[in-house]
Amino acid sequence: MTAHSTPEERLAELGLSVPAVAPPVAAYIPATRSGNQVYTAGQLPMRDGALMATGKVGDSVSAEDAYACARQCALNAIAAIRSVTGDLADVRIVKVVAFVASTPDFTGQPGVANGASELFGDVFGDAGIHARSAVGVPVLPLDAPVEVEVVAEIMAAP
Repeated sequence: MTAHSTPEERLAELGLSVPAVAPPVAAYIPATRSGNQVYTAGQLPMRDGALMATGKVGDSVSAEDAYACARQCALNAIAAIRSVTGDLADVRIVKVVAFVASTPDFTGQPGVANGASELFGDVFGDAGIHARSAVGVPVLPLDAPVEVEVVAEIMAAP
């Protein structure tokens, strides 16, 4: 990561790009802005219009696949944030909540959530360091293994 590169340039360095915003699966919008804060809806691991995986982590979904799903959720959250900010240059990730649909004996939710957290760090540098919760749940929409929601801040220009 170069010191003065933009988040979009950092994504390109990772071989990624901001995807199109996925249409909501119910009655909500992908992101909304309130003052300098942007709140995303829960982002599922949608890629090219389909879930990357379905099922429970610790059963039919491996921790490694769930990590990749969390990374895709983060990429989708970046798209949702950009849809209301216009660009990513002044975005700081404040809070991330990762929900992991997992078996009762699976305790690796923090490792799964690292898929999202590490991507935010790679893309936003110091502005990607955030507070986080990683929560195990019995089921998520569409039987997704992971869902990630984000609170971001639009930083004032210096």
